[in-house]
Amino acid sequence: MKKFVVAAGMVVVAGQSGMASARSLEDVLKEKGVISEADYKEVLKSKPLNYKIGKGFTFTSADEKYQLSLGGRLQTRLSVIDSDNTTPANPTSSKWEVKRMKLWMTGYAYTKDLTYLLQVDFANSGKAQMFEHGYLNYRLLDEVQILAGQTKVPFGRQWLNSSGSQQFVDRSAASDAFRPGYDVGAKLHGDIAKGVATYEFGVYGGAGQSATRAANGDTTANAIAARVTFNPFGAMPYSEGDLANSPKPLLSVGANYYGNVLKKTGATTASATGLETTNITLAGATGWLGQGASTFSTNEKIAVDTWGFDAAFKWHGFSSQAEYLVGEADGKTSSKMLRAEGFYAQAGYCIIPKTLEAAIRYSYIDPNRSKVNDLRTDIQGALSYYFNMHNLKLQGDVTDTHDQSKGGADDMTYRLQAQIIF
Repeated sequence: MKKFVVAAGMVVVAGQSGMASARSLEDVLKEKGVISEADYKEVLKSKPLNYKIGKGFTFTSADEKYQLSLGGRLQTRLSVIDSDNTTPANPTSSKWEVKRMKLWMTGYAYTKDLTYLLQVDFANSGKAQMFEHGYLNYRLLDEVQILAGQTKVPFGRQWLNSSGSQQFVDRSAASDAFRPGYDVGAKLHGDIAKGVATYEFGVYGGAGQSATRAANGDTTANAIAARVTFNPFGAMPYSEGDLANSPKPLLSVGANYYGNVLKKTGATTASATGLETTNITLAGATGWLGQGASTFSTNEKIAVDTWGFDAAFKWHGFSSQAEYLVGEADGKTSSKMLRAEGFYAQAGYCIIPKTLEAAIRYSYIDPNRSKVNDLRTDIQGALSYYFNMHNLKLQGDVTDTHDQSKGGADDMTYRLQAQIIF
């Protein structure tokens, strides 16, 4: 009788689902109350191969001890830059690119408490940065979990938001200047009271993405990172915009810290001892430390400390978030100190619920508070059309960048991006 009800329900709902067919029929049946939670789980057990948009293809063993999901994401982008720093004969440039082309494998093995993730970005093919995520996570309790492998260093709300779930075409310049990037290590983390609070504490190699200090004989230093959030009205996922049209207000407040010891290896750059600067975003040419690296002597060790504070709010299609970021670098030989700060604030509203959203953002970076005429500010506006939430969307944004380090240049950047997650 139960199987007859489920089958009959599928026939009825199939005719009503329309565009909702992107969801599985059992999901629609469950939402409409045609089947119970127990029925829903029974249907899933009978499907060794399942597909769900945004989650990919999922294979589950008959005994439910093993599961593997395969999915991917593609972002293709057009950027047009009207720059003050080009010759009068050619003030405008354009660029087409596949910004990200990612493939992931995720699931669990032996027990549902032992989960794993492997993710590569083919847009970085041939580079060390092609391999992004690769870790095992063991859940003792929701409140106590242990993760080991390569993943994002837990510092910064916008950095932890996937690049696939942004309100704008990409993250703010302030977030990019202060985020530590990917690194290899282990962390203790958990959700308290069903997400009312979260914590993360990790120890990392400090050499950055797909790199180790051991390659240069320096195995004594490590980086540490810590992050906590408080969500008084319930858990808030790391995803920008309020596409769910939250019926009740959601608020999240966070704070984080990151510390590392780097070494300046050239005249204008700083990096982990003897390693490529691109492996550590903090020390890259566009990061705050990279811009202020001339403060220190070549081969000097630099103690780096960064702090960040953030907040996010969502309700009835409106969303906002902001971060304040501070960096400090202390030269061990020269005793010189470099201090930097930055912040961004953004807000968006779904003009058409779950479909059309407009957003604005302001970003500010001061890479050296002791130096004049080096500030950068961005004023941005964005419009996004969501065909299926973040899974299928078209985004465009406009940025006015004022950069004092380039003689007060004002560059206009126009970007259009299409994304699909499958």
